[in-house]
Amino acid sequence: MRRQLIVMVKEPRPGRVKTRLGRDIGMTAAAWWFRHQVARLLREVEDPRWHLSLAVSPDRAGLQSRVWPAHLPRLPQGPGDLGDRMGRLLRGEPPGPVCVIGADIPGIRAAHVARAFDALGRHDAVFGPAHDGGYWLVGLRRTQRVPTTLFDGVRWSSEHALDDTVRSLDGQSVALIDRLQDVDTVADLVR
Repeated sequence: MRRQLIVMVKEPRPGRVKTRLGRDIGMTAAAWWFRHQVARLLREVEDPRWHLSLAVSPDRAGLQSRVWPAHLPRLPQGPGDLGDRMGRLLRGEPPGPVCVIGADIPGIRAAHVARAFDALGRHDAVFGPAHDGGYWLVGLRRTQRVPTTLFDGVRWSSEHALDDTVRSLDGQSVALIDRLQDVDTVADLVR
């Protein structure tokens, strides 16, 4: 079964992406940072060991965007909170392991993604924890139906996001890989 890696991206428009960072450094600078961060990330994680695609937002603008590499397939994220959008992505791919990553983590390397897929050989789910209690990667082996309760009750953008998500998996086996830093504020950027 083919491994699928999905990178969640937003159109890098000032005031629409990385707004917490934008409050610190300006909305235009934050959008510029995000655009170049995503370009670097995509160069890093494009790898023949998995199929790479982009989950874009907003849907119409992202599907037509000239910002992202034209050769990469695009999927609309659709409406709802982060859990709704990730749930659709995880349920919508062909059978086999799927990992979804955020685009605002400068430390992601192809080796991290490879470790996640390797972990899915022995576990039902894998997470890449972030220092703030959230996570930069979620992956599912998908040998069984993705639970409809996945992401129920998750307190997004809080120190509880990872624990809440693991709880929503209702006893499935979970692996944790490397803890990485996402960038939400100028202090994160400095680190």
